[in-house]
Amino acid sequence: MWSVVIPTYNRLPILQKCLRAMEAQDFELPYEIVVVDDGSTDRTIDFLQEHADEFPHVKLFQQDHGGAAQARNLGVEVSAGEIIVFIDSDLVVIPSFLTAHHQALNQATSQTKSGNAKVFTYGRVINTCNFDDPTSEPFKVTDMSRAFFATGNVAIAKEHLVNAGLFDLAFRQYGWEDLELGVRLKKMGLKLIPCPKAIGYHWHPAFDLTQIPHLIEVEQQRARMGVIFYQKHPTWEVRLMIQMTWLHWLLWGLLSVGGLLNEHTMRPLLSWLIAQNKPQLALELARIFLNWYNVKAVHQAYREMTAVNG
Repeated sequence: MWSVVIPTYNRLPILQKCLRAMEAQDFELPYEIVVVDDGSTDRTIDFLQEHADEFPHVKLFQQDHGGAAQARNLGVEVSAGEIIVFIDSDLVVIPSFLTAHHQALNQATSQTKSGNAKVFTYGRVINTCNFDDPTSEPFKVTDMSRAFFATGNVAIAKEHLVNAGLFDLAFRQYGWEDLELGVRLKKMGLKLIPCPKAIGYHWHPAFDLTQIPHLIEVEQQRARMGVIFYQKHPTWEVRLMIQMTWLHWLLWGLLSVGGLLNEHTMRPLLSWLIAQNKPQLALELARIFLNWYNVKAVHQAYREMTAVNG
């Protein structure tokens, strides 16, 4: 038995595509789809209950809004599978998705003498803003990831998650809960097995100017959670990951001209690029000030943490 754990929060339109893709798997083993609703207010619960016949593999669980870490932990705890597959509710996968993870895990396990390898598989995530046909998006250089353990597309034995202690509930805002768990899994000796044939298409709406306040808030949340990450694992590697170095301060400070290039001064250029049907380029340029917000916030959060801890 395999269990696909999907936390969701107010993503009903893309969740429907996500679940239909999971129901269309060519997988030969039994599997369940554990959907954990994190307090959605967009009729997610009503829809899944009304369309239960359309999603025979889905088992629905609910919790008050507590964040992705709590939702994934609940998903693992109620799951019946020996293998847990984590995906996000805005991921649309190909029909051979589970089969690809299964074959990669089997191959890695068969190469060990004990037949009980400490491994997990990490699939390929392709970002797209094409809602109508998300799987038509080609793989791009910007889709490459160096993360050790990220829950957008990963398959791992349940026992390893339990032995590691599951996700840390201190991460109640956006960011880092999966990478922090990855640090603990790495210390346990687990190895990442790339699985490029397990392809998922991560949908997000095309960038527009109305998203900027939310994106700034996300960067500030990620900064605060990054400091919690560093507090738990105070290493140089983590400092680099969360951009809490003077190198990052200088880099984004220079690129943003000390904050002079911001959401206000860059608005005309971003608006023009969007009008030219180049929203992705506009987003990449917006990352100049978004990263500057992140770097400032991570240093501020660290100062506040050290002041509290004396």
